[in-house]
Order: sequence, then structure tokens, then C-alpha cells
Amino acid sequence: MHSTDFFAFRTGQATDVGRVRTVNEDSFLSRPEAGLWVVADGMGGHAAGDFASQTIVRELFSIGVPGSAEDMQARFMERLGRANELILDHAAELNQGTIGATVVALLVDGQDYACIWSGDSRIYRLRDGVLEQQTRDHTEVQALLDAGSITPEEAAVWPRKNVITRAIGVADVPECDVMGDQLRLGDKFVLCSDGLTEHLDNDDIARIVASRDPQDACDRMIELTLERGAKDNVTVIVMQCLPPVVDADGTDIEVDVTE
Repeated sequence: MHSTDFFAFRTGQATDVGRVRTVNEDSFLSRPEAGLWVVADGMGGHAAGDFASQTIVRELFSIGVPGSAEDMQARFMERLGRANELILDHAAELNQGTIGATVVALLVDGQDYACIWSGDSRIYRLRDGVLEQQTRDHTEVQALLDAGSITPEEAAVWPRKNVITRAIGVADVPECDVMGDQLRLGDKFVLCSDGLTEHLDNDDIARIVASRDPQDACDRMIELTLERGAKDNVTVIVMQCLPPVVDADGTDIEVDVTE
């Protein structure tokens, strides 16, 4: 658990190859001391998708401790751009077609947070018992829904519902969306690859995250996904905002515990 002037952050995290795949192409990163949590979901097969997601996480690991929210987003995008170039170079070397990875990231600075994403990995926020998706999928089916061309019922069984329209490593520069808001005590955030949301709906996620601490929630969501077939790799991070930790004289202190 890491504490700042405003909050302490407790993080849980878990990943699994699933019931069908032989290689886990997901990667994740939790750096509460830098205010950064990331999930990346690779595509392109062994030696490609896993390379892409690992490259994103490796580059973002070097983000350091930013001086402001603007500095943080600038550092994030600079490192994501570098990962994008490395993935493009690797794809050219392999000469086996496009490779890449979705990415979803939660950035926290003081009392503010931002979500940055490309693809269909997601961030949810659980606040006062209400689960809200913070990201909007970059997929063909979401575009059709937004245009009113299909209904939600049709979207659930759409044959190309997993076709993504954005990812890192498929364009010359990363194409991301950003949204932000203010944190509140008690907020819980869920970052996940689509291997989780393929098998768990919003009610499942809300119920589990509301009733368990972050690590127990991650473990249970992975367990339930596996019980339901886990057709893809599955990765989930849960972050909880708690009151800052203070010592006897009221001074904020940092508590660094491996979760």
C-alpha cells in the first residue's frame, strides 16, 4: 500500500493464460508510487502479441515520479510512442503481418485521475456501490452501436464484436482517448483485458469488487472467468482509494507493502 497527502492506494492484481490459449499475451503494471496502473493485451500470436504488451509495460515502467498531471500525461505518451515504434520495428522484422496490443491506464496525480486507452481493454470505477465504465471500447461493434446501426441485443451476438479499431503498434503514432475526473475516498478502479469482460458482466464485477479487498476481488474474478471457460487470456487490476496513512504527530507517511 502506498500513501500520499490525499490518499493511500491498495492494489490487487492477477493474470491467467485461460483455458484455451497456450501463451499469455497480457501484461500489467502497478506503480502506485508513480500514480500509474496499466493493462496491455497483445495480439498477433506468440513472439508477437506478448512482445507488444511487454514492450508497452517495460517502457511505461520508466515513467518516474511526475511533477504534475500534465507532466505525467506527457511522460506517459512519450513512452507509449517509444513502445509503438519498437512494436512496429519488431513487426517489420517478423514480416508476419500486423502485431500490437491494446492498452488501458489509470494515472493519478493528487486528487485527480485520468484514464488513457487504445482498444477494448477497460477501466471501471466503483463509487457508492455504482459501477461505471470509464473507457469506451475502440471496436467495430461499439462504432455500430454509437451510430445506431445495431441494438445492444444484436451487439451481444455480433460475429465481429471482438474486432478492434485501435491498438498500439498498428499506426505511426499511438491513437488514444483520455478522460478524467476527481478521486473520492472509497473509490475502487478495475482495469481489465477483454478476457474478463467476455465472461463477467457489470453485475458480476460490481458484486465481487464491492464485497472484497482488491487482491481477493482479483483472485475471485479470475477464478470465475476460468469456471466459465476463459476463452482468452485474462488480466485484472483493482485499485482502492483509502485515507492517507499518518504517524502519531499527524504527518503523512509512506507505507510500501508488496501486495
